Amino acid sequence: MTNPPARRTVLGTGGAAALLVGCSKYGDSGGSGDSSQASASPATLASPPASGAAGGPELARTSDIPVGGGKIFKDRKIVVTQPTKDEFKAFSAICTHQGCTVSTVADGTIDCPCHGSKYRITDASVAAGPATTPLPAEKITVEGNSIRLA
Repeated sequence: MTNPPARRTVLGTGGAAALLVGCSKYGDSGGSGDSSQASASPATLASPPASGAAGGPELARTSDIPVGGGKIFKDRKIVVTQPTKDEFKAFSAICTHQGCTVSTVADGTIDCPCHGSKYRITDASVAAGPATTPLPAEKITVEGNSIRLA
């Protein structure tokens, strides 16, 4: 007589199967035989940039970013600032203190609502703690009136 599998074994096997099914969604290369996108993130698989456009998808228009301020793109976890006219910077919108998403850009700083950390819009260095490290820089390109993820 054989013993039935332990509940832990059944649940573990089911979880592994679900993980494989989920991973295969982005691993299908459409039959071209090229699996170079198998490990790409969903954001990487988003629609390609418009013909002739450099960089990734358009994030914003330059007119969307106020001079001396910035705009937070929560869905992309990026904040874009314009410290001086026609100078655009991009940083992670995730606070380096405890991982909250920053919520406002005002008075020359990028502000986190969780514990009050503030980062300068010029270089994302810490203006007020408890954070001790700056926000990581993100790559963007600016062509004409278009700001794109690089």
